Amino acid sequence: MSSAAAASLEKPASTSVWTRIRTADIRDVPNIRRLIWQMAEFELLTNLFSATEESLSATLFPSHAPPPFLSFTVLILELSPAPFPQSDGEGDSPAFAPIVRKLDLEAPVEDPEAKDFASPQGGEAVVAGFVLCFPSYSSLLAKPGLYIEDIFVRAAWRRRGLGRMLLSAVAGQAARMGMGRVEWCVLDWNMNAIKFYEEMGAEVLPAPRIGRLSGPAMQAYDHGNKEDAAKKD
Repeated sequence: MSSAAAASLEKPASTSVWTRIRTADIRDVPNIRRLIWQMAEFELLTNLFSATEESLSATLFPSHAPPPFLSFTVLILELSPAPFPQSDGEGDSPAFAPIVRKLDLEAPVEDPEAKDFASPQGGEAVVAGFVLCFPSYSSLLAKPGLYIEDIFVRAAWRRRGLGRMLLSAVAGQAARMGMGRVEWCVLDWNMNAIKFYEEMGAEVLPAPRIGRLSGPAMQAYDHGNKEDAAKKD
C-alpha cells in the first residue's frame, strides 16, 4: 500500500467507504493471525493462543482443499476509500461471489492500524474483519449447517454494521445451499454481542455447557490406544 493510500484510511477524511467480503486465500494468513490475536485479547483468551502463520496456512489452506463451505472457510472483510475494481472472475471462488457495497458513515473514521492490515490484494484496501466457519450437521433436522467459530471486526470499525454484513454473508450462503441452520457460541458476559445477535433474529439459547478435550487430556487417549494395541500383539 502506498503511503498516500494508507493515509486515506489512517486519517478521517470521508464519510463513505466501500466494503468487500471475499473468500480468503493463503496470502491473507498474516492478517488472519493478527485478527485472531486481537480477538483473543478482547475475549481474555490470550493464554490459549498458539496459532502461527505456518499452522494456519497448513490447516486453512491445504493443498487440494475442498470448495468453500465444504471445509474450513474464512471470509475477509475489506474497506477501501475508493470503489473496488470490477472483478474479472479470475481467482474468485465459484461457490461465493464477492459482496461489494458502499457504506455511508455518520462520521469519518480514523484507523491507526491501516498500514498493518493492508490487503494483500493491493490497492487502497485494508482488512477490517473476518469470519471463520465450517460445516456442521443436525441429526434432528437431518440437514447440514454452518458453524461459525470466529467472527470479529477490528476496534476502529465496530458499531458500523460490519459484523452484521459478515454474519449475513454466512447466513445467506447457508440458505442458498439448502442448509438447516447457522450456529455459533457467544460469551455470556458479552451482552453487546448477545443483543446484536438477537436484533438480527437469532435465538440465543441457554445451551448446555461446552465439553472439551484438548492438549494432554486428549493426547492421553492416544497413548491409551497404543498401550491397548501393544497388549493385543
